[in-house]
Amino acid sequence: MTASAPFPRPARATRAFLLAHPAHLIALGFGSGLSPQAPGTVGTLWAWLAYLLLQHLLLPAGIGVVIAVSIPLGWWACTLTARHLGVADPGCVVWDEIVAFWIVLWLAMPMGFWGQAAAFALFRFFDAAKPGPVGWADAYFKGMGWRGGWGILFDDFVAAFCTLFVLAVWRFYA
Repeated sequence: MTASAPFPRPARATRAFLLAHPAHLIALGFGSGLSPQAPGTVGTLWAWLAYLLLQHLLLPAGIGVVIAVSIPLGWWACTLTARHLGVADPGCVVWDEIVAFWIVLWLAMPMGFWGQAAAFALFRFFDAAKPGPVGWADAYFKGMGWRGGWGILFDDFVAAFCTLFVLAVWRFYA
């Protein structure tokens, strides 16, 4: 094994891969990315539930600190996990969805269940369909290494911005 590929590259992420390195555990959303179907959606659901728990434990400023720490931590974890999987943007890597959706909820709260559900649906639309600026962001930072690791996160941050923009317009006209 070389220094750049210390892990055998599995055909897909497994529970053993998840537990083989702390970066994998983070990047795969503590297991939510192992979902065989729609791991991005499962990761976003995990983010939603985790945020609701964080709300009971921390003040908004504390959640902001958690998000601020989660960005560079996620950059490292996503970069390393993608390298270990040998894929530029693996579908099982869901930390990008988690942090981006935390940003949406942190900036858009307080909202009731239906507002949160609308935020979830909008975010999933922008993340999956990648219209306009989200598609540009997804294409711009492709590749392996630190630039590619940032790219894994960046398109989801743009999707979060688009979600927040639609929510703001909705609130303005509602």
